[in-house]
Amino acid sequence: MKKITVRAKFGPKAKDDGMSETGSTKGSRKSSKIPDFEIGGKKVSPGTRQIVDIPISLLSNHTPVNLTVNVVNGKRPGPVLFVSGAVHGDEIVGVEVIRRVLKSPALRGMRGTLLAVPVVNAFGFLNHTRYLPDRRDLNRCFPGHARGSLAAQLAHLFLTEIVERSDFGIDLHSAAVNRVNLPQIRVNEDDPEIMEYAEAFGAPIILTSPLREGSLRQAAREIDVPILLFEAGEGLRFDEMSIRAGVSGVLRVMRKLGMISQRTVREPRLPSFRSSNSHWLRAPVGGLLRTFKLAGEFVYAGDVVAAVADPFGQTDEEVLARDDGLIIGRTNHPIVNQGDALFHIASIKRHSEVQERMDAIEIHLQSDPLLDEDEII
Repeated sequence: MKKITVRAKFGPKAKDDGMSETGSTKGSRKSSKIPDFEIGGKKVSPGTRQIVDIPISLLSNHTPVNLTVNVVNGKRPGPVLFVSGAVHGDEIVGVEVIRRVLKSPALRGMRGTLLAVPVVNAFGFLNHTRYLPDRRDLNRCFPGHARGSLAAQLAHLFLTEIVERSDFGIDLHSAAVNRVNLPQIRVNEDDPEIMEYAEAFGAPIILTSPLREGSLRQAAREIDVPILLFEAGEGLRFDEMSIRAGVSGVLRVMRKLGMISQRTVREPRLPSFRSSNSHWLRAPVGGLLRTFKLAGEFVYAGDVVAAVADPFGQTDEEVLARDDGLIIGRTNHPIVNQGDALFHIASIKRHSEVQERMDAIEIHLQSDPLLDEDEII
């Protein structure tokens, strides 16, 4: 894993401009004169932004489909950051996060280059589904292959055109349809350096989780590009708290990378919780689910978090928390089968202050003036 300590990698602090750290990207930005950023056969001049369409394929009716990237090229040298959404086509929270980031005044005077790809999986996005037309999950198809399946080709194109050009990445996700996730950052278990960026993001919780075969995180690790994975909200729905957490988090990471001024973005008021262990509570029987707890609530072992009843009212089985922890995900569907995942609970130490801090984090996200709709939209 390459060093991602930004000051060591990208150079000394900027002078008198409010920037935290600065420097050059891989090889191409070492001189004082900033070259055009080349991607998809286009050149984006310093101090400009341009939407670039990179062809993927033709649909069966001959309609072209592109991987579309908004390239924001700063006037001054700095890192290349990619931010991606809708790797799963129904996970639209990330699309809105990127839209608001691109409208943010914080990008004025930006250093380095931002590669914003709000919709990676255009096929799933248009069809309101997680998958590609061949039912493959794009986030299990990396690194892909230029002559493989449609999913493999898209994975290969995104990896070579976007990820390999970047020094750092933020991949935005949501829960599946009919589930909701508390805003959270997921990082590798053995990446202590990237934890600084996870903390800078400022999500309510940081969850260390193993890499999955075929995932973008695993493929990026193989080519030495650090990635933060953000999970928040629900598929096919907007959730304002999740969106605000994503926007502020992306801007905070850009601040830590030295891409935007310290003066434009607040640091998190409260530190994120950390957890290295989580588990799912599952339905003990099939039936009608009544939930008593929300994502973001702390539960103690033995708490009744839900009940499953049959449609005739003859049976009613309680679902009990196995351990103390924070609910970081849950189902929203009231009809369940035996074994269905109901609550995702992260183990949290020092739980006496958890609920108070969670309430404070939510209030902070709702009241952050930087993210006021009058400024963003």
